[in-house]
Amino acid sequence: MGYTAVHVGWGRLDASLDDLGCGRSWADVHRVKGLELACPECRGRVFARVSPHRARHFYHQVRPRDCALANESPEHHLLKLELATAARAAGFRAELEVGNEARSWRADVLVFDVQDRPFMALEAQLSPMTPQDARMRTDRYAVDGVAVCWVAMEKRPWERGVPSLRLAPPRNRGDAWTVRYGMARYTWAAPHTVKTKAAWTHISCSLDEAILWILQGRVDAHTGPDGTVWWTARSYVHLAIARARLEADAEAVHQAAATEQRRHAAEQRAAAAEQRRLAAEDRRLAAEQEAQEQRAEQERLTDFFEHAGIKAALWPAFMQLVRSASGKAVTCGDQSPAHGNGLLLYSRQHEASAFQLAGVVCPDPSALARWPADLTILVPGRAWLLRIEEAAQSPLKVAVLNPATKHCAYERVGPRTTTLTRNPSGRLGPQPGA
Repeated sequence: MGYTAVHVGWGRLDASLDDLGCGRSWADVHRVKGLELACPECRGRVFARVSPHRARHFYHQVRPRDCALANESPEHHLLKLELATAARAAGFRAELEVGNEARSWRADVLVFDVQDRPFMALEAQLSPMTPQDARMRTDRYAVDGVAVCWVAMEKRPWERGVPSLRLAPPRNRGDAWTVRYGMARYTWAAPHTVKTKAAWTHISCSLDEAILWILQGRVDAHTGPDGTVWWTARSYVHLAIARARLEADAEAVHQAAATEQRRHAAEQRAAAAEQRRLAAEDRRLAAEQEAQEQRAEQERLTDFFEHAGIKAALWPAFMQLVRSASGKAVTCGDQSPAHGNGLLLYSRQHEASAFQLAGVVCPDPSALARWPADLTILVPGRAWLLRIEEAAQSPLKVAVLNPATKHCAYERVGPRTTTLTRNPSGRLGPQPGA
């Protein structure tokens, strides 16, 4: 059933209006034999009738399956009438079941402004509809400059994405229809700062109040940050915008501080990287200088290496053994003819103290007759030790430091031969019973 019909001479008829919208009365169409009325949707023949609840409407003699008006439920029929009544109570002309010329949409209730232009469609949507369909149908209205408010009685998946109202029917006769969802206000606790609570909250009101506010422009369809659409007053929107700007300013300050922290951290990392680079460069230069000094030292000691039979490549390892065994800073002097052309080694206990003669490397055994008792002889292996033993005429201290095996031992040769080895504590001392 529907509220509208078409007469070939009178035009469009609206059963919800006293004059049927065309200057005729209900008596002119109700139970009038031979009256030709057509459905505006399917153009099938319809007749005027009054329901048991005294609701005037038009019905098809034979209900067509493909006519939307003929197959509307009683709940949908009743809700359309409530919407039209609310719009008229707000002071606007509202017509039921009106479509556009292109037949791309048909409004359950179409509301006209003071210039008699359609500007708002009120859609009673009780059947299922996807969010995509709701958006698409809303856009169809927008092409013709018509806004739309979708009205349902149950929670629907599309109600968050388009302007809508969810209603509760009256519990008792004479009660008003109530809006349960779709109208909202913005609350922001004083003082208005970022730290004080703020939120959108839904409000309840009567259907008549909601339609009045919507049609008079006292509320607008507002889309929240999460994409939810609801009806609210502009003052609430301005308050929400003020809060958003305050949050944006606070966030900008926070981001600026964070950016400055990141810049400072980047500068610190760059400075640390530069320090590491300089340190690496210093180490490289020091290594190059050390290598140059080692090469110069080896060139300086070429004659000594030939005298001692030591390979130049093993000399750094030999000196490392000397320093490790003595635990002191050690430096090389020159070959000394007074010490059998052996190489003089000097050591010092602390940086503040002066270097003192501590040992001779590979002296000629023929020069050992008057050898100082406290002067250590250093040799690179057992072969040199045997040469020293054969020529010894007095007690001698000999350190055997093998650069190839990294083995070191102390020997006493001569009239009182005593072998020194490392005891369990790591110190050098005489063998038990020596």
